[in-house]
Amino acid sequence: MYARFKRYAVENEILYLFLHNRVAQLAALIATLMLGGAALAPWVAPTNPYDLTSFDLLDSLLPPSWSDAGDTRFVIGTDDQGRDLLSAILYGTRLSLLVGILSVSFASVLGVTLGLMAGYLGGRFDAIVMRIADVQLSLPAILTALLIDGIARGILPQQNHDDLMIIVLTVAIGLSLWVNFARTARASTFVEKNKEYVQACEIMGMPPLRIMVVQILPNIMGPIMVILTIDLAVAILLEATLSFLGVGVPPNQPSLGTLIRIGTEYLFSGEWWIVAFPSLTLVILIVSVNVLGDFLRDALNPKLR
Repeated sequence: MYARFKRYAVENEILYLFLHNRVAQLAALIATLMLGGAALAPWVAPTNPYDLTSFDLLDSLLPPSWSDAGDTRFVIGTDDQGRDLLSAILYGTRLSLLVGILSVSFASVLGVTLGLMAGYLGGRFDAIVMRIADVQLSLPAILTALLIDGIARGILPQQNHDDLMIIVLTVAIGLSLWVNFARTARASTFVEKNKEYVQACEIMGMPPLRIMVVQILPNIMGPIMVILTIDLAVAILLEATLSFLGVGVPPNQPSLGTLIRIGTEYLFSGEWWIVAFPSLTLVILIVSVNVLGDFLRDALNPKLR
């Protein structure tokens, strides 16, 4: 079985490069562990930070267990409400990953669809889509997300803000990231549509939608996957930034950004662990995803190896 797997790895170039790249393997291991810990948070977390009966205010601001004043029940300490910080980080990572994955999925579907149509159809549709993309590129992604989030908060009823905030964040971050997918899909489609297999499909009378979806789309997924991986880290960072600014997820469902914002209020009073561990978790998560994105970019582009 091992010999068969080794032979398959040699035939599969990306897998072969991955097995010979220690940094990418380490990043994949860290990302998998963090994703698994976040997905299994209800089962692996010591307590439920959303359950008011699971923590006590008398346990607030306890340092990590290895400190003199620490408690063995709380490995990395507690926050200002007495919640176990490890449990809060696991649940916060879960929420940050959920918003990041949903938003980058929305951005990829929207951007690839528009870019594929713009590249294949050309003409006025291409000009309109690209001018919209040029205007959005002149604004930082965080400002675009803040603008969309503010508009949604103004339109939605006040009592529904907390219930719909995950959807609002997903749409806001997705609309701020679709441009990269659209430009990449458009450029790749321009190259593919002039090849013989596309011209053969057109001569055979195949509908344009079928040509774009069945013939062109699978051949442009390489660069799209690279953008998808890199923008996942950007989406997670955008969510953390919005939550840090107080316009992200509801306070009763803290993400990593919310935990960092709470921790900064106690940083200068000596409770360093409240901000240090959520910040470290966010940095490790983003770096590991970015390393995987860089590996995919190098593996799919022979000129960068």
